[in-house]
Amino acid sequence: MSAVEARAGAGHVVVIGGGIAGLAAAHRLLDRGARVTVLEASDRVGGKLLPGEIAGARVDLGAESMLARRPEGVTLAREVGLGDRLRAPATSTASIWTRGALRPMPKGHVMGVPGSASVLAGILSDEGLARIGRDAELPRTEVGDDVAVGEFVAARLGREVVDRLVDPLLGGVYAGDAYRISMRSAVPQLFEVARKDASLTEGVRGIQARLAAAPQQGGPVFMGIQGGVGQLPLAVAESVRARGGEIVTGAPVTELRRTAGTPAAWRVVAGERVFDADGVVVAAPAPVAARLLRAEAPAAAAELAGVEYASVALVTLAYRRADISLPEGSGFLVPPVDGRTIKASTFASQKWGWIADENPDLLILRTSVGRYAETEILQRPDTDLVEVSRHDLKEATGLTAPPVETRVTRWDDGLPQYPVGHYARVERVREHIAKLPGLAVCGAAYDGVGIPACVASAYAAVDALGPLEPREPLEADPVQGAPGGAGE
Repeated sequence: MSAVEARAGAGHVVVIGGGIAGLAAAHRLLDRGARVTVLEASDRVGGKLLPGEIAGARVDLGAESMLARRPEGVTLAREVGLGDRLRAPATSTASIWTRGALRPMPKGHVMGVPGSASVLAGILSDEGLARIGRDAELPRTEVGDDVAVGEFVAARLGREVVDRLVDPLLGGVYAGDAYRISMRSAVPQLFEVARKDASLTEGVRGIQARLAAAPQQGGPVFMGIQGGVGQLPLAVAESVRARGGEIVTGAPVTELRRTAGTPAAWRVVAGERVFDADGVVVAAPAPVAARLLRAEAPAAAAELAGVEYASVALVTLAYRRADISLPEGSGFLVPPVDGRTIKASTFASQKWGWIADENPDLLILRTSVGRYAETEILQRPDTDLVEVSRHDLKEATGLTAPPVETRVTRWDDGLPQYPVGHYARVERVREHIAKLPGLAVCGAAYDGVGIPACVASAYAAVDALGPLEPREPLEADPVQGAPGGAGE
């Protein structure tokens, strides 16, 4: 008896989207006894997690690490057999390229917001440091239901803190503008401080004290995977298939409609294939979700249609190790206020010991280009992005040697933006979706763009579906037509 036949009495759930959120939802649904079909529009699974290579070296061409202080991503990796390949960064030191020099990344801050002025010495001017000290003297700043991170921090500590540290740190995560990004959605621990404490710096010290007392404090903040974080979705997809789940790639969904019956269920159309389901998890980007939900959940679709995205490009460069020497550390961030083109650089061979071990004669670097509303730079050809990256690397590190190989990976509309009011928008979307039994949404557009946040979003979607009873027994594979392959 096959795994599909063994689940003949279980509800059938279609997951729309084969990124890490959709795959995590499928994995959890199988744990709950459901039969699962994953429909992915592109020819591969993984979304923004993409393994690749350059000059024969294995690298990530998308996200390259996950937050380890949140357990969901690391736990999922262990569940799909990657536990022995989890790797902490070889170095935790990094730099800020600002005011004409690479300066050590300060410690003792929460997303760039310091507990005291002294931790930002060297990053800020004397005037900027003095401005932080006024925080304790200022009256409470009311934040209401939400506030922009940059707006609030600048009001309490001055713009220089935002421009030199908060903005590049947030930009590294969201490719956005700190003066637009929602504090409630992007840095909720700071939002709670802003609501309760009169002094921002005092509140940050409280956060730090609680973190120091947490049991997991001694572990690494971030984690990677030998061979690249891009291995994670492939391993999850393999686990899904091994347990009877179907993954169909090259299957863009064109229609999602409720069907008559008790209980009501769903019909999903992807090209010439039609899938009848007892439940649907929409794990696609917000614009796709908006299009699919327009017929049955128009109010939710209208909300999702308003979610904006930023595009980014990653430039990966391979050098002969004998030709170059890099500063110590894992790389550097670049404040937009300094007017550089790149927004960050990762010294991949120094950050990840497995890359250095596998490629002792190479040094792998990468830069990132593109922030919200920066369209001109991303319209340039790949050769131009390589040249501007090399120019900025030379200015920052003195690197002049030619690379042996380069590769540009573009993520058009890759990162959803979380402006002020995003939290309320997501709440409204879920309120509308909750009125339709057997439907849930998840992914980076809702509760966070990192891997653990996407996995948690997927699990919440599965929980929201509740128990699913099939309308009628199914004796054969519910997918009409030959399923496509999963992975690359």
